[in-house]
Amino acid sequence: MKVTKDLVAASATPMVLGILAEADSYGYAILKRINDLSGGELDWTEGLLYPLLHRLERLGHVESRWQSVAGERRRKYYRITDTGLAELAEQRRQWDTVVGALTQIWRGNGDSRPLTAFPLGGNA
Repeated sequence: MKVTKDLVAASATPMVLGILAEADSYGYAILKRINDLSGGELDWTEGLLYPLLHRLERLGHVESRWQSVAGERRRKYYRITDTGLAELAEQRRQWDTVVGALTQIWRGNGDSRPLTAFPLGGNA
């Protein structure tokens, strides 16, 4: 099962900001972390990540710097800013609202039919 493009797009900003809130990182490491966290279900490409990082940088949510590592090529590291931390908090608040609503729906929200009564892929 792969996650739909709509869900990937909706979750991309909070995922990247959340990873950068843990520690500064560079593109490949961010891609690997997302893949690892999702058990391989989120297999992002550079074509998704780098435009997002550039947009976050333009918005002031992240800053970047080039860093040389002995014996390796230079890497562009990204760091979350205070503005980015505030944005992450807002994104988390919004996701908590969405998850809370979905949880109520999926638990039946008082409906006597459990979610398992609805066929997978069918209309509920």
